[in-house]
Amino acid sequence: MRCALGFAVLALSTSLSWGAEPTLAQRQADARQQRNELRERIQVLQKQIDSQESSRRDAAQGLKASESAISSINLQLAELAARQHKAEHELKELDGQIAKQKKQLSQRQQELGDQLRAQYASGLSPWTALLSGDDPRVIGRDLSYLGYISQAQANAVRGVRRALDRLAALQHRFEANKKELVQLAQDTTAQKKQLEEQKAERQKVLERVDGLLAEQRGQAQRLEHNDKRLGDLVVDLDKAIAKQAEEARIAEAKRKAEAARKAELARQAALERRQALERERAAARKAEQEALLAQERAQRRKNEKDAEQARLQVEEARAQARAAERAAARPAPPETVETEPAKGQAAVGGSSRLAPTGGFTGLKKGAPYPVRGDVLGRFGAERPEGGLWRGIVLRSPEGTKVHVIAPGRVVYASWLSGFGNIVIVDHGAKYLSVYAYNQSLLKRVGDVVEAGDIIATVGATGGQVDSGLYFEIRHQGTPVNPLLWLRQ
Repeated sequence: MRCALGFAVLALSTSLSWGAEPTLAQRQADARQQRNELRERIQVLQKQIDSQESSRRDAAQGLKASESAISSINLQLAELAARQHKAEHELKELDGQIAKQKKQLSQRQQELGDQLRAQYASGLSPWTALLSGDDPRVIGRDLSYLGYISQAQANAVRGVRRALDRLAALQHRFEANKKELVQLAQDTTAQKKQLEEQKAERQKVLERVDGLLAEQRGQAQRLEHNDKRLGDLVVDLDKAIAKQAEEARIAEAKRKAEAARKAELARQAALERRQALERERAAARKAEQEALLAQERAQRRKNEKDAEQARLQVEEARAQARAAERAAARPAPPETVETEPAKGQAAVGGSSRLAPTGGFTGLKKGAPYPVRGDVLGRFGAERPEGGLWRGIVLRSPEGTKVHVIAPGRVVYASWLSGFGNIVIVDHGAKYLSVYAYNQSLLKRVGDVVEAGDIIATVGATGGQVDSGLYFEIRHQGTPVNPLLWLRQ
């Protein structure tokens, strides 16, 4: 089972030379080289991502103010036009009423004049009737007629007065409407001028944000691009991890082959020594048979001494062979390596932990939450700004400590567009956990972490408004529902 980036440390123990056993200093140097190569690859990936990013500005509010002002002014102009049309219509009616009233006044004046001329021509008056000397009954009748005529004349005079008053009132309303029309015309001119100014302002805003509006309309596509960038990063990290693991495997195979070769050489040397000893013993036995009886005891002692020396040599050869076989079968213990943080990695302190010998074993269901908080975004649901949630958002106050959910190794710790400060941890078996929107990153690339270790603090980076933690789990590069893996 592969432990992502864990082979970077495993490679330290497998990068032995083909000659003698390497020293601790040599292993530390090899470890630094392996770690630096891995971080250089990640830095190259980060530069490729950063080179594709560009800043954008939101101009919707500026357009909203300008376009709302234009709409309000157009409404005022429409109301002014309606009032002006009504005033002109009323003015026209008043003009007709004035002409009609003037005609009626002329008729009343004509009737009054006819009555006065007729009375004058007839010579009828109260005094002439009394001084005429006619029959009193005739005089009484004439006076009655004269009363009717006087009443008619008085009515005619009152009619003329009413006609004059009505005419004066109509003329007053006519003049007031004319003044109102003048004021409406002035207001309309001012509003049109303001409308032109607002239109000019809106045109300036439109010219300033011409390219930005298209970007805002494609916000959903940008979110998909952000997800694709994160996916590309995960795929590239998987490739880097696989390459590192392959290099470690090749180095381990070479080390084992070299150890086996040394063991075979030691075995052959021991066999040759045993064969030589047998030959010496045969020669000793032949010499012993040919020796004189007088020298038998001395010769026996000498042979025993030689045999003891030969036995010690054989035992020494066997011990060397067994040691070589044990060295070939046992992997060299990993060394604690001191490394310097890569440029651009936000971290607080390094980690001296070592990866387990068998590597990390992936994730198990029932893992603890990285932070406690309300789940705002659900996996697979539609996002308000477009696209689908590939993880969850846990709302939490800024500065809250973020805990890793399982043992693993940090394979990415930097800033990524759309996600802010982000940490990615490899748990083995092609399982990765992603922690984004962070305020601070407290681990560096290559650090080994245990479940519950603090790796970051909650923030609102990456263009977020409210503080919280964006959390993902990916298996073989594909997002999976984090809620199925977290403790209920």
